[in-house]
Amino acid sequence: MQNTVKIKDVKDIVIRFSGDSGDGMQLTGTIFSNLSAIFGNQISTFPDYPAEIRAPQGTLSGVSGFQVHLGNQIYNSGDKADVLVAMNPAALKVNANFLKKDSVIVIDTDSFSKRDMEKALFSTEDPFVELGLTTQQIISVPITSLTKSSLEGMEMDMKSRIRSKNMFALGLVCWLFNRPLDVANHMLSAKFAKKPVLVEANLKVLADGFNYGQNTDTTISSYRVETVNVDKGYYLDVNGNTATAYGLIAASENSGKPLFLGSYPITPATDILHELVKFKQLGVKAIQVEDEIAGVCTAIGASFAGSLAATSTSGPGLALKGEAIGLAVMAELPLVVVDVQRGGPSTGLPTKTEQTDLRQALYGRNGESPIVVMAAASPTDCFDMAYWASKVALEHITPVILLTDGYIANGSSAWRIPDLDKYPSIVPHDVSQYKGNEWRSALRDDETMVRYWAEAGLEGYTHRIGGLEKDYTTGAISTDAANHQKMVNVRQAKVDKIADFIPQLELVGGEDADLLVVGWGGTYGHLREAVEKMDDAGQKVALAHFRFISPLPKNTAAVLKKFKKIIVAEQNNGQFAGYLQEKIEGLQISRYNKVEGQPFAVSDLIEAFTKKLGE
Repeated sequence: MQNTVKIKDVKDIVIRFSGDSGDGMQLTGTIFSNLSAIFGNQISTFPDYPAEIRAPQGTLSGVSGFQVHLGNQIYNSGDKADVLVAMNPAALKVNANFLKKDSVIVIDTDSFSKRDMEKALFSTEDPFVELGLTTQQIISVPITSLTKSSLEGMEMDMKSRIRSKNMFALGLVCWLFNRPLDVANHMLSAKFAKKPVLVEANLKVLADGFNYGQNTDTTISSYRVETVNVDKGYYLDVNGNTATAYGLIAASENSGKPLFLGSYPITPATDILHELVKFKQLGVKAIQVEDEIAGVCTAIGASFAGSLAATSTSGPGLALKGEAIGLAVMAELPLVVVDVQRGGPSTGLPTKTEQTDLRQALYGRNGESPIVVMAAASPTDCFDMAYWASKVALEHITPVILLTDGYIANGSSAWRIPDLDKYPSIVPHDVSQYKGNEWRSALRDDETMVRYWAEAGLEGYTHRIGGLEKDYTTGAISTDAANHQKMVNVRQAKVDKIADFIPQLELVGGEDADLLVVGWGGTYGHLREAVEKMDDAGQKVALAHFRFISPLPKNTAAVLKKFKKIIVAEQNNGQFAGYLQEKIEGLQISRYNKVEGQPFAVSDLIEAFTKKLGE
């Protein structure tokens, strides 16, 4: 007999899928996220997986998770989960601290044998009591057994059948959230189009999981999540790496300069390379080279030849690229370096997130080596900031480092494909902009201090540039002391003047706030939600979030000095806070720092900010 289920209406909700690395939780979470976006929810996702290629099955170190926050006003992937799908005891144990008191837990009882419990280091027979999960609602389902039964008679080996259990779990969650299966069926059919047997198996198991929820007697309420009215257009569910790749392509198209990416694979930046390889039809040249140094050096060569040149990496790779980036500073060539930050130092935490490369981006080269530094605020903002990084690099003939991080690079949001006509134009400062008669490589625009860029091989524009100091007037090699001082000043002034061409710093909240929260980069979503919740509770808090770091927006000092209490929140030990105090004399600020490899928790932020207000 079909169960009559109560439906609970909610504004937003957090779901976490968790199991072994081979349980398909990333695919399950991705499909459910896409479903939710199609049905009108805003989404933000957080894939959380181990660095090991495949840890021993059932162990704590092998747990892979995928969290999605959906609702009608979503800024981040959420703190604690309302619903957890735990495919084994290890998944339950790893995620126990990320559950709300009234959350729902779906478990595969077939994976909770005595042996499974021992692998997850449980010491009692009741994992829920041992973990203190006594207020949660448990949906216990023999998912593995039911999946095997569902696929009886199909031409598949047992291992392949068991792999389909993630689709049974997805069917259960679709039932729990009143999601029709039509769209999921279409997604699975497209994904496994070349393997008809897998299509048939996954669709059957998905339906059986949904029907199991429909027809099983339970007191659990299903959920209906508020939707949001969105602007009409074409939407994609994109992660930050994909959006970064698209932003580079858009800049190439609008500037008329072909895009070249020279990169070496490194977690979590590799997907930028993978994505750009797909766009040869747009003239994109994406090359996997032998190491990080070759990646940046090939990009510098492409820049010398007239391309929009880029290289992508993470913290360890940025360290290796430092010398060559200094060459691009000295040679004054346009270059975009994308650094997807991860836990460090050294190899550190390859699959986790941090904001610990800021000082390296600002100063990680020998000599006085000023450089432009920007930071993306969200997965979709990676598109805009990649576009801006390219625009500044091409118009000011300078290297630009764009900082993203593992959280926004792997996380995704629904993104409306933009109208590029509404984006600022990109006019490369090449020799076509020079109106004089006798061109030299040392010639500069009097206002911006930017030299004119001539691609190698252009008839009539023969020149030599490199890593040795140049004479300000002639461009010839110079060791003159006074000239070196002048060139040091010019290179710095050129970067400083870029502040005239970037957006001003904007506030979220009023100038009469009692506390200003300052952040930068990928922490935006958590800081924005914390500030809005505090405002809703009657506390006067504002947010200043930075995407342009070097140079700072022109109004930075004026904005910050309006507030008596300022707290800078970042996922490092205070790198941006120290930088602000270097740049703005007399600025008094407090700091909130966490370096755990995980995103901020909104609840922790509110607690810290409330304490600061009370001081």
